[in-house]
Amino acid sequence: MPDSTRVPAVQDFYPDDVAHCYGCGRLNEHGLHIRSIWDGDTTLAVLVPRDYHTAIPGFVYGGLIASLVDCHGTGSAALAAYRAAGREPDTQPALRFVTASLHVDYLRPTPLGVPLEARGRIIEVRPRKVVVDVTVTVRGETCARGNVVAVLMPEHMVAAGSVPRSPT
Repeated sequence: MPDSTRVPAVQDFYPDDVAHCYGCGRLNEHGLHIRSIWDGDTTLAVLVPRDYHTAIPGFVYGGLIASLVDCHGTGSAALAAYRAAGREPDTQPALRFVTASLHVDYLRPTPLGVPLEARGRIIEVRPRKVVVDVTVTVRGETCARGNVVAVLMPEHMVAAGSVPRSPT
């Protein structure tokens, strides 16, 4: 398994004007800094929850898990769109996705203070929409499953010069 903290992630290439997301924005000093990379035919993000991400002592707050599924899903969508277009994430125009639909099933309590591994499986790639299934595991045990429908960021959300365009 590659080290997602050392390999360039798709979020490293988000244009500055759209890199402030609490979950995955590299420019949000208080954010989670979720980083999505390819690991074979699936995508990978690893996040270690902090003590303040507590639901009850020893367990992760469900909103953090939803954020992980959400942001890894949109990052995975960007990776899939670049791959479908035969491009690398550091090429222009940038492809930035936002969430159109998010569904999370919580399967078991998620322990705090250990790495959460999010794996994305690309279900569908269309010119403006990507569907991703995400599984969150701890030490090989599945804690949550999610589904993200991601769409290219609408033009009105970004500054001129970094507007996402259809990858095909």
